Amino acid sequence: MGISIKDTAESWQVTASETPFTGNKTSARTDVVVMPDGSTVKRDYQVHPGSVAVLALDEQGRVLVINQYRHPVRHRLWEIPAGLLDIPGENPLHAAQRELFEEAHVKAEDWRVLTDVFTSPGGCDEALRIFLARGLSEVEGERFEVSEEEADMELARVPLADLVRGVLDGELHNTCLTVGVLALSAVLAGDGVDALRPANAPWPARPFEE
Repeated sequence: MGISIKDTAESWQVTASETPFTGNKTSARTDVVVMPDGSTVKRDYQVHPGSVAVLALDEQGRVLVINQYRHPVRHRLWEIPAGLLDIPGENPLHAAQRELFEEAHVKAEDWRVLTDVFTSPGGCDEALRIFLARGLSEVEGERFEVSEEEADMELARVPLADLVRGVLDGELHNTCLTVGVLALSAVLAGDGVDALRPANAPWPARPFEE
C-alpha cells in the first residue's frame, strides 16, 4: 500500500510554555517539547490569530490586486485583499467579505474556498484560508476609511495569466497572491471552479460558527 499524502493533526507533549512577548495582534511563545526519543527541546514561534485572503476574479478573467508597503521586508508588494481573524471563532467567510469591502470597496455574489495553508509552519502557527470570489460589483455608499500603510494602497485588475507569469519569474512574492493565483490556475486547468469546496467548508485549523 502506498503512503497517504495527507496532512494529519498531531500534538507532541509540551512540558512547559511561556510567552515572553505579547504584541497588538500576535505574540511570541516558547514551548518545551518532548521528542520521540524522550529528550526535550525548546521551540520558539509566533502565535497568530489566523487570516483570510480573497482572490477576486472579474468577468474578464482579471484578479483584483493591491499594492502596499510592507515594512518587515522593505518592499511594496502586489497582494490580494487579506486580513486577520480579529474575533476568536469568527466565520472566515464573513471576515473575507469584510476585507474585500474595506480594502477594495467591492462585493461578490459567488464564494468558494480556494485553498487552506499554514504560511510558515516552522516558526508561526498562522493558518490562512484563501477564498475565490466571483460576480464582483462595486459597493454603494462611502468607502471605508483607511489609515497607516493602507492609506497609500493602489488598486488594479490584472489578468490571471500575467500574475502567474510574475510569480514564476520571481517578480511577485506575497504568499496570499502567489498561492492564490497558482491554485486558481490549477483549478481552471483541472476540474474547474465547481469542484472547489463551498465557502463555509469546515476548517479544523480555525474552527468557526456558521
